[in-house]
Amino acid sequence: MRKNQRGFTLIELIMVIVLLGLLAIVAIPKYYDLTTDAKTAAEQGVVGAVRSGIYTYFAKNKAYPATLDAAAVGACAVANKCFDTILDQGGIQQDWTKASATTYTGPAGTTYTYTAATGQFV
Repeated sequence: MRKNQRGFTLIELIMVIVLLGLLAIVAIPKYYDLTTDAKTAAEQGVVGAVRSGIYTYFAKNKAYPATLDAAAVGACAVANKCFDTILDQGGIQQDWTKASATTYTGPAGTTYTYTAATGQFV
């Protein structure tokens, strides 16, 4: 063998693999937290849009909408759009669930109730 040969020793390679494993252990839980945060942020965005739509409807019609949509109870879908009465883009098609005529559940699991008399969506 020559004295000038260069390369990594087995111990150096094992240390690199151990460090990559430690980085993966730290990164994976952060990734799952990001998906939860993204669902919560998306839900809050829709809630803000719904509240804005309710007040826009009130400004145009001088009354709060009796219902936020004509969707059936169940998951919001292309054929069962939620909030289409007040959202200009045509309503929500996924990730939300309509529990009753006035109660909705967002993708993060929070439940919201619409009160037609006051226009509140909380």
